[in-house]
Amino acid sequence: MKIISIRKYKKVIKISAIFLFVLGVSILGVSKTFAMQHYYNLDFTTGMVTATTLNVRSGPSTEHDVITTVRKNEYVRVFAGIGNWYIVQIEGDYIGAVSQKYIKPIYPNTNNSGSNTNSNTKPDSSANATLSADEQEVFNLINQQRTNNGLTALKVDSEVQRVAKIKAQDMVTNNYFSHNSPTYGSPFDMLKSFKVSYKTAAENIAGNSSNSSAVTAWMNSAGHKANILNNIYTHTGIGIVSSPTYGKMYVQMFIGK
Repeated sequence: MKIISIRKYKKVIKISAIFLFVLGVSILGVSKTFAMQHYYNLDFTTGMVTATTLNVRSGPSTEHDVITTVRKNEYVRVFAGIGNWYIVQIEGDYIGAVSQKYIKPIYPNTNNSGSNTNSNTKPDSSANATLSADEQEVFNLINQQRTNNGLTALKVDSEVQRVAKIKAQDMVTNNYFSHNSPTYGSPFDMLKSFKVSYKTAAENIAGNSSNSSAVTAWMNSAGHKANILNNIYTHTGIGIVSSPTYGKMYVQMFIGK
């Protein structure tokens, strides 16, 4: 039996302690921690950008990458809050986080200052659901694109048609160009507020002086073309109103029942 002297034993303990300390430092040096903040619900779904240019990041902090930017007075769809950040959806279907310091909440039936103009006002449903000559022409051009690509032609849904017309007028009246309305929120919020039932939905918007040019512009854009040539959509509504900025304002809403 081998006997270790007290001096040697202390030396072994000291070496072991140093080894454990170094090992501990090494482990700490390569460890990584994660934290998850709890999200909270908001009492609005549409916000207006107040910064000249606002970064949209991949997560709720400045340490996350910038995925795109939005500009002053643009509208965004707001889903929830996380800390001092909002999770939003913007044009192009980007989902990201923006600093809440630069987003002004927009409530339904309010003006851009945020004051409620009439809390009892319901969405105006008086728009004519009958297609105008312009709307009929665009409808025919859209269905021509679909049939040329072997798809079933869309049918006009009178309720969707009415909503599209109201949305087009809302953009002209409130001088904005966005899928998110300061009056009605997102296209999906708007369809629901008008009691339109659907399984899936989409929206195309355009500002143009010519019906054929508006449809051509949509077909030259991947996202808009995908909506037009998506066989999941069965019904549509097209709203066209005169615009002092573009000549005409176009809104096409799609739904799948």
